[in-house]
Amino acid sequence: MSGELNLMALLKTMSPRLNEGDYVFCTTISQKDINPEKIIGLFKENEGWTVIIDKQFADELGLSYSYIASWITLTIHSSLEAVGLTAAFSNALANEGISCNVVAAYYHDHIFVAKSDAEKAIKILERLALDNH
Repeated sequence: MSGELNLMALLKTMSPRLNEGDYVFCTTISQKDINPEKIIGLFKENEGWTVIIDKQFADELGLSYSYIASWITLTIHSSLEAVGLTAAFSNALANEGISCNVVAAYYHDHIFVAKSDAEKAIKILERLALDNH
């Protein structure tokens, strides 16, 4: 099942959803001691593994972090080949002074913003969708 490619359709129907919880980005040399069921995101870099996990779980493991985020999911099934969606929502957030860290997964785009910016970010994304109707 392939996702939506049309930018206007994506923007109209992206419907942002704020997931409950606090999320952190940690780095570790090995992810083998981390329960895979608890990992939200995982990426291998030359310097080590970046792991996105729930803050409480990171605290239990004694992992350090410097950024506490909220996790927003765009509920539209976007194609990995879609052009312009990330630029559109990241520009809308940047214009309001909100930094975002984006994970494009198979079905959805996921946006991590500073915890203090979560509600404002949701409003901006909802407005972006409405402006494209």
